[in-house]
Amino acid sequence: MNRVPGEAENAHSSSVESCPSLRDIHSINPAQLMARIESYEGREKKGISDVRRTFCLFVTFDLLFITLLWIIELNVKGGIETALKKEVLKYDYSSSYFDIFLLAVFRFKVLILAYAMCRLRHWWAIAFTTAVTSAFLLAKVIISQLFSQGAFGYVLPIISFILAWIETWFLDFKVLPQEAEEENRFLIAQDASERAALLHPGVLSDGQFYSPPESVAGS
Repeated sequence: MNRVPGEAENAHSSSVESCPSLRDIHSINPAQLMARIESYEGREKKGISDVRRTFCLFVTFDLLFITLLWIIELNVKGGIETALKKEVLKYDYSSSYFDIFLLAVFRFKVLILAYAMCRLRHWWAIAFTTAVTSAFLLAKVIISQLFSQGAFGYVLPIISFILAWIETWFLDFKVLPQEAEEENRFLIAQDASERAALLHPGVLSDGQFYSPPESVAGS
C-alpha cells in the first residue's frame, strides 16, 4: 500500500535533483555574478584568449625552429653564402631545403592571419595548412634525394611534419573547445545574473519607508 507514495516521493526528489540551476539561482550572490561577468568581459576586451595566445606562440616557434635547423644545414654545407646561392638561386627540388623553410613561412602567415588577426573560430585554416604540408613533404620525401644528404635529410622533413600535426591537435582539442566552454560559462553567468536581479531586488533604503504624519485631532 505504501509503494505508490514511495515511488511518487522518489520521482519528486529526482526531479528536484535534475534542476540544480533553479536552486543555485536562489542561492547566487549577485555581487559574485557581476564580478564573474566583469572578468569574462575583461578577457573579451583583451581580444585574444590565453590558450589562443599560446597557440600563436607555438606557431611562431615552428617557424623559428625550422629556420634555425635550415641555417645549421647551410653552415654544414660549407658556409651560409655559398649554400644560399646553391639552394635559393640554383634551387633544385630534389636536393634543396629552401622549400621546407618556405613551407614553415606559409604555415606561419596563414595561421597567424586566421587565428590571431581575424580570430577565426573554425578548423578549416589549420586543416588547409596541415594538408598542404603533409602532401608536400610526402611528395618531397618520395621524389627527392634528401635521404642521401645526411641527417638533415631526415630531420627537417620529420620535424616539419610533426610540428604541423601538433598545431592541428592543439587547436582542435585545446583552443576551440576551451574558448567555446568559456563563452558558454559567460552566457550562463549573464543569464543567472539577470534572473538573480529579478529574484533578489536591491535592498530598499530607509527613505523608502515612512509613516504619514498624524492627523490633527478633530480634523
